[in-house]
Amino acid sequence: MQDDGLNELVEDFALFDDWEDRYRYLIDLGRNLPVMEDALKTEQTLVRGCTSRVWMYATIEDGVFHFVADSDAHIVRGLIALLMRVYEGRAVSEIASIDIDAAFKEIGLDQHLSPNRRSGFFAMVERVRALSVIEG
Repeated sequence: MQDDGLNELVEDFALFDDWEDRYRYLIDLGRNLPVMEDALKTEQTLVRGCTSRVWMYATIEDGVFHFVADSDAHIVRGLIALLMRVYEGRAVSEIASIDIDAAFKEIGLDQHLSPNRRSGFFAMVERVRALSVIEG
């Protein structure tokens, strides 16, 4: 895993000794998400494959990927915040090559999230990748 953003994310989670603290950190990250306008929360921006409701809207400006997202679930908002730290402001050409799976495992999310949350997380990753191709 060579990516600085991913390494920083893994290091942040390593600061916490137990999963209760990591969940709290994840929820705190979600509380600080940028506001997504209600007008952007449409059927078209709804992410399929998530148990919770998740909306994601992306734009590309000068080859740079930008997105906003929101969810009706606290943990999922935290997962969105993780995705934002990794993907927001990246060159579109970098998006597909980011190995978020490795970071997901190294943090331990693969072991500590429910199967539905894991599935939803990767549905969001796939949506980011699809939006970066469609928009780019």
